[in-house]
Amino acid sequence: MDFDSLLSKYKAKACVVSIDFYEDETYGNIRILEGNKAHYDDMAAIGHPFVPNSPYEACFPQNRNFEDYCFRCTRSGRPQHAYVELYTMGLWLNMFLIPIESDKPNTGYCIYVYDVSPKVDSDAMVDLSGDVASEVLKACVKLRSSNDIKKTFQEVIEDIRGLCDSEHCCILLTDSETRTCEILGDALSKETKLLPMSTYLDGFYEITETWAETLGGSTCIIIKDQHDMDELHKQNPIWAESLVGAMVKTIVLFPLRFDNKVLGYMWAINFNAENTIKIKKTLELTTYFLASEIANHLLLKKLEIMSSIDSLTGIKNRNVMNIHVDQIVDGTKPMPEAVLFVDLNGLKRENDEKGHSAGDKMLCTAAKILQKVFRDGDVYRAGGDEFMIMIPEIAEDEVPKRIQQVHEVAKAKDIHFSIGACHGGKDIRKAMHTADERMYADKNAYYEAHPEEKYR
Repeated sequence: MDFDSLLSKYKAKACVVSIDFYEDETYGNIRILEGNKAHYDDMAAIGHPFVPNSPYEACFPQNRNFEDYCFRCTRSGRPQHAYVELYTMGLWLNMFLIPIESDKPNTGYCIYVYDVSPKVDSDAMVDLSGDVASEVLKACVKLRSSNDIKKTFQEVIEDIRGLCDSEHCCILLTDSETRTCEILGDALSKETKLLPMSTYLDGFYEITETWAETLGGSTCIIIKDQHDMDELHKQNPIWAESLVGAMVKTIVLFPLRFDNKVLGYMWAINFNAENTIKIKKTLELTTYFLASEIANHLLLKKLEIMSSIDSLTGIKNRNVMNIHVDQIVDGTKPMPEAVLFVDLNGLKRENDEKGHSAGDKMLCTAAKILQKVFRDGDVYRAGGDEFMIMIPEIAEDEVPKRIQQVHEVAKAKDIHFSIGACHGGKDIRKAMHTADERMYADKNAYYEAHPEEKYR
């Protein structure tokens, strides 16, 4: 076959791919038989001069999804197209596969036309069939118009489950710092015998760690038949065994990647394998937008935590305390039974004599003590060495017992508190003022009893 003459008609980078078929409907060797000038120049530019009739891995990164596209194109006789991110190379690939007649019974041929760029091409991304574009658009509209992000992600994953005609779909967030997973959406069909993802969550992060190597630079993992499952057993036996044990026959899994960081994964289990290409194209683009929305969700969650949690001690900060007080004043939250002000004595001396790191440690220990004793209340760092505690329900005679418990636990840690409390107040601001005055009275009494500690 005159490949040179055929390829000379193409201005874009193009080459002829051959793939060997087996009787069991699987495939074997995939080779790049010949390329046009643009292909030769491209190979030379990356330091791999092209040699005709080479294994495809000599020209392009090994990728099972690429192999599957070649197989489908040559076996079905239908053109294939994909626009995918080569995240390991920081590039976007726009590829077309066009089947051509073969002169060998067990070998298929196709022309592979491709282009790569460092930035995403919006025109190429939206160049989809109408039904695929419609599904992606539906997901985007839901996410953009939502006030309840978790509820919306649940609706989106249920839509995706229906699109894939699968038994189970899930959006799972992963946190490399805590080595934990969080379910953002989980949908099961009514007929399935599969269990919800919450059943497997404990220790599941270790499984997710194996997926990066299994992906091997691909945009997704697709297990559509027993042959693929057998290959997975070779690559990732632990995960493969867990899939078989969970009654998984087919699965398509996509990483949710944003700004070169994997935020989590989305998958569809026991999907309709006849629609593999459509499912892949739809989820490929959907996960691109989902990852962006998840990144925004995580950022807002982080900002919310930063605005409400004291960064040093990990307890609620003054901002949240003031909001809570305002809500009590305007009647949107009930008046607590007890209000306490607590002052950590000795912080200045600790900072001056041992350094601020020692002072920070002292503050953290103090916060832990207060949280432990008043676990049924809200503990706030009011500022500096002062804390405020609001307890929704507590008997009046229980308050001094708790205060005594604080002193006993603190003494063992070589820490001393001054504490003032108000129980049964009707006005939050008056209760705070009373507790504050009693705290300073307690502090003065302590110094009178221990004048040598006046520095404290």
